[in-house]
Amino acid sequence: MSWELDNDRPIYLQLMEKIRQDIVSGIYKPGDRLPSVRELALDAAVNPNTMQKALAELERTGLVYAKRTSGRYITEDETMRKQLKTELAVSHIKEFLDKMKQLGFEEEEILFFIQKILKEDA
Repeated sequence: MSWELDNDRPIYLQLMEKIRQDIVSGIYKPGDRLPSVRELALDAAVNPNTMQKALAELERTGLVYAKRTSGRYITEDETMRKQLKTELAVSHIKEFLDKMKQLGFEEEEILFFIQKILKEDA
């Protein structure tokens, strides 16, 4: 698992984003047990306290839940997972559109490029 962290934003937020991404993409499936805080921290090369903070926030949102003495698990709430997937998609699309507009492209041009690339990939 690749953890690409930068110093421009809080590390725990980036850890949360990475774990969310892994849940949405299916790396972690509903009901899967997450590796321990120490294992995840070692893998991400961060302080275990920082990883603990990220996991606690994910727990607070309900995406992850803890079972006493047996670790943390991924929610089995399919509605929540689909909603998260939609939110991430919308966020990526808005970011993409903002960057394209900064480059000076109009909406029609952006749509043209998207359609062209989709046809090439088909």
